[in-house]
Amino acid sequence: METSVKKSQRLEGLSEKIFLDRYALKDLDADHVQTGDTVLVLTHDDPKFPKKEVGEVLERNGKEVVIRLRSGQVVSSQLEKLIKPLELTPEEMWDRLAKAIASVEKPEKRKEWEKKFRYLLEDWKLVPGGRIAAGAGASDELTLFNCYVIPSPHDSRGGIMKTLTEMTEIMSRGGGVGINLSSLRPRRALVKGVNGSSSGSVSWGGLFSYTTGLIEQGGSRRGALMLMLNDWHPDILEFITVKQNMGLITNANLSVCVGNDFMKAVKEDGDWDLVFPDTSDPDYDKVWDGNLKKWKELGKNVKVYKTVKARDVWHTIIESAWKSAEPGVVFIDYYNDMSNSWYYNPIICTNPCGEQGLPAWGVCNLSSINLSQFVKDGDVDWDKLGEVVALSIRFLDNVIDVTPYHFKENEENQKNERRIGLGTMGLAEMLIKLKIRYGSPESLLFLDKLYNFIAKKAYLASAEYAAEKGSFPKFDKEKFLQSRFVQQFDDEVKKAIAEKGIRNVTLLTQAPTGSTGTMVGTSTGIEPFFAFEYFRQSRLGYDKQYVPIAKEYLEKNNTDVLPDYFVSAMDLSAEDHIRVQAAIQRWVDSSISKTANAPADFTVEDTKKLYELAFELGCKGVTIYRDGSRDIQVLSKEEKKEVKKEGTKGTTSESVKAATIPPQVEKEYRRRPLKLSGATYKMKTPLGKAYITINDVDGKPFEIMINVGKAGSDVFAMSEALGRVSTLFLRFGELPDGNKARLLIKHLKGIGGSGAVGFGPNRVESIADAVAKALEMHMDGENPNGSIAATTQSFIDSRLTENKRNVLEEDDEPDGLDLCPECGSASLIAEEGCKHCSSCGYSKC
Repeated sequence: METSVKKSQRLEGLSEKIFLDRYALKDLDADHVQTGDTVLVLTHDDPKFPKKEVGEVLERNGKEVVIRLRSGQVVSSQLEKLIKPLELTPEEMWDRLAKAIASVEKPEKRKEWEKKFRYLLEDWKLVPGGRIAAGAGASDELTLFNCYVIPSPHDSRGGIMKTLTEMTEIMSRGGGVGINLSSLRPRRALVKGVNGSSSGSVSWGGLFSYTTGLIEQGGSRRGALMLMLNDWHPDILEFITVKQNMGLITNANLSVCVGNDFMKAVKEDGDWDLVFPDTSDPDYDKVWDGNLKKWKELGKNVKVYKTVKARDVWHTIIESAWKSAEPGVVFIDYYNDMSNSWYYNPIICTNPCGEQGLPAWGVCNLSSINLSQFVKDGDVDWDKLGEVVALSIRFLDNVIDVTPYHFKENEENQKNERRIGLGTMGLAEMLIKLKIRYGSPESLLFLDKLYNFIAKKAYLASAEYAAEKGSFPKFDKEKFLQSRFVQQFDDEVKKAIAEKGIRNVTLLTQAPTGSTGTMVGTSTGIEPFFAFEYFRQSRLGYDKQYVPIAKEYLEKNNTDVLPDYFVSAMDLSAEDHIRVQAAIQRWVDSSISKTANAPADFTVEDTKKLYELAFELGCKGVTIYRDGSRDIQVLSKEEKKEVKKEGTKGTTSESVKAATIPPQVEKEYRRRPLKLSGATYKMKTPLGKAYITINDVDGKPFEIMINVGKAGSDVFAMSEALGRVSTLFLRFGELPDGNKARLLIKHLKGIGGSGAVGFGPNRVESIADAVAKALEMHMDGENPNGSIAATTQSFIDSRLTENKRNVLEEDDEPDGLDLCPECGSASLIAEEGCKHCSSCGYSKC
């Protein structure tokens, strides 16, 4: 084992910002800031879209400071907007973590294990989960667990408030929370105590969601919440479609817990009963906890609220996932069938990103092996990888004894089962280094070998630590060895467990690593690279950037073409994503956070087949993200159109866009008259209310101005840009048929993103779609169903003052479906069952 420590090197760019903001130890007393200090400065103080930058203090005068940002820009600020990191390099963090995690070893062994853990962390061989990195050795208040599931709420006002308090306490200390709402009685169910009816499980879920949006975790991330509902619950259809009702649940991920009986009914086109316990049962308040199986086993009555076709429910799930990437699906019966805790502690929910199924009061800590560091001479460095896996299991097991516990129930549960979650990042980079195409048949064979190796080394290490320190208290040798997951191992692993026991009930989790992966500079989790090139705006201009491994290949080989084993997320079929997930899931005893990326023209039927394939292949859950393309030819599902070319026999494939733009446009720019008249249309869009002003010249649309969002936000800027470009198009020349506005409608209408508002003819897919609909109304004089307000007037100044805008939009909270809630840029990428920002490194999870 190598133990040399390299010279400290600062991270750069986004990596440095993520490290200093999320994970470095900080001095919270701003008065300690001095000239020459490196600081994080709040450069855009907005409650919705704050922005921080790294810089160096040039001058301090009382509470006023002058800072040179990394970009070279010099700004003035105040002390209250600064944070002073005490750790400026990863090496300083590694020293802190190694010492803290080794502190629970026997006194005579602490130095030995501190040295081993320091080696483990060096060069990012093991990248600790965010909670460990930020909290270990830093504070007795911050939890080192990423994942929490709290019990389903007791079905009473007091029970719901108790759950809300527990959720808030956990989130405020850095933990993500999962809650299964199935214990709550359905909407309109009788509540005798107040002589009224219940608002339902979905409504209470809105309360949990709203509270989550208020919570800041250490000033660097918001709370994270998963809400789940079982397939038998009477509110299930409302739950599936709730995000189509804008504003009710906006700060939670949603998943449906699907059982084997439901999937059987789907396959056989059978009926499906939506049921709930008889709330008049005298034992209801004492016994009911959301576990329907246990309730039935006690001989208790169940009331059938409605009988539906299982396929109708399944189709609603599929259609909603196709539209908005939610809800996800967790195959909860299969999850429990494969769970090592099957015999004493059922899984009831997952954490916010879906990778960690947990029992009530269950917790788990996470870290990831950086696979990109384990390629040597064109092959995997198996010896080094095995060594790091074994050390990582000890590291994570020690976290259980280092972390503070804020609820005794968490401590009791975790110390009885010692659940940990070792995962990986950098898989895509490893495959590129090995020249294996991600998603290919060759890759599936390799992944089975790789993750079997990791799982085997992890279980053998846990057995060794059990021989030294003891097995987890709930360990039952006979029952544990009956686990369907353990049964997959060879005799070496089973023999080790039989003879030595095992330290941890579960050991493996594939978590999203959006922030940590970006900080380290490798591919996140088990995902492929989202793209190999992107554009970046800097003080030097707008230039093309490359993922480091791609840039290295292009420069080394003096080419601008990457070989086919450089595969990005959208180069793969959705089925490729699922098959990779299934290959890895076989050797992961918890679950996987993974997104199946699909093209914009992926159909509902395609989505159905994909979800069913995931179930058949043994995935424990599935999430799809259909690309929200802005390309009209894709969204119209007419990728190609047969067009006969002059001078040829037959036809050739041309894009719709190329085939529909008329060849003759009069080249004349018409200037704006001093006075115009028109109308302003107020329309709801997925990003907030839009005020669209259309002014005319000679009875035809001549000018379009769009106001959406707050001044200074990206939504505002993009909307203004769309209005300017549309205006330029309308003013420049004319078509032979005089229908430039109609052509503009054709190319804007139907453009969609990851959300929509309204239904039927009033459905608005995006701001661009809203402009097209406003133009149609303006030209045709229609106001369908009175649902879209149109106010005709001579002119409404598009540049409303901020006070006026706030009054007009006081009931309008942007949903932020594609926007980063931290930096405000439209750069959220959906992958690994989560969303993270490629601009600032923010991760929803």
